[in-house]
Amino acid sequence: MRGRAKKDEGERLSRFARSLLREWKARGWPTGGERVVVAVSGGADSTALMLALEELRGAGLLELKLVVAHMNHGLRGERGNEDARWVVQRAAALALEVVLADAEVCERARVERDNLEQAARRARYEFLSEVAREREARAVLVAHTLDDQAETVLLRLLRGSGADGLGGMRVERTLEDGGEVSLRRPLLGWARRADTEGYCRERGVEFRTDEMNEDERFARVRVRRRLLPLLESFNPRASEALSRAAKLLREDSDALDVLAARLLEEARAESSHGAGVEKPSGRIERIEGEISGRVEISPLRVGVLASAHHALRRRALRQWLAHGRGDLRRLELAHIAAVERLLEGTRGGRVAELPGGSRVERRRGLLIFHPEK
Repeated sequence: MRGRAKKDEGERLSRFARSLLREWKARGWPTGGERVVVAVSGGADSTALMLALEELRGAGLLELKLVVAHMNHGLRGERGNEDARWVVQRAAALALEVVLADAEVCERARVERDNLEQAARRARYEFLSEVAREREARAVLVAHTLDDQAETVLLRLLRGSGADGLGGMRVERTLEDGGEVSLRRPLLGWARRADTEGYCRERGVEFRTDEMNEDERFARVRVRRRLLPLLESFNPRASEALSRAAKLLREDSDALDVLAARLLEEARAESSHGAGVEKPSGRIERIEGEISGRVEISPLRVGVLASAHHALRRRALRQWLAHGRGDLRRLELAHIAAVERLLEGTRGGRVAELPGGSRVERRRGLLIFHPEK
């Protein structure tokens, strides 16, 4: 009888909720007993996600424990406060727990010498990570859509990104390095902005609007309002095409990451691989002793890296530097190229300076990473 009841409920679902359920099952995400955090700004996309999850819960098709999380970035004055109150009211109407936080993104951007968008993004994900830990949630859901993916790919293309960047956003990734909480984007592969807005209206919910999404001083807004409509004059399904291209590039990039990790393992100074490549004068132990306690990553053999294909070598060096620095912030192609130049010739004692004060030194046939002082 319970199975029949679920079938009847499923037949009465909205098209938007059915699409969300189909994506959820295709990803193999748990349908029962899991606690998840839902990031809700009050805009159409996140509101639609919250409403559809509650629709599926009401139909007994997703038995999740939902926690709504909302951050006021401190960028919009009273409008931001109104958004927070609106989210609290909507969550209460659905009998959902809500967690609020305030941030001073302008001050953070000034201190970190970063742009507002990146500072807001880091503050938001730090907040979501904290909520997930405190509520013992296994996943955080964000409402990026297919349109957001297309905009992201175009922005990265304009910046000259490689395959990693052009792969766009992932449907699922780990929220923190080494953490157990997943960041999931259930709308990314199929929902358009028109779908989320239409579903909110279908449910009779007036979502919030952010005037900053109309401000063409921001590159993303110009891409949305100018560039994508131009592309759609050539291909009406340009956003879908960009999303498909991103998926293919992401798959290629993942395969190359595996090969790059193998190259790093071979190049590690203490590795037993690499017979016939340059040897670092038999002094590895002393060099590692000198730098122990100051770096967390192994030195790399110059000879192994120098003989590798430059595309694979560049990717391996990015992985190595990301591990040493903790992230790739402000690290540009010019910095990777400077590290690669250390592989040329036979002369040691050369250094490549990196953003934030860290550096890479070539010494006795090794590349050695030094963190910031």
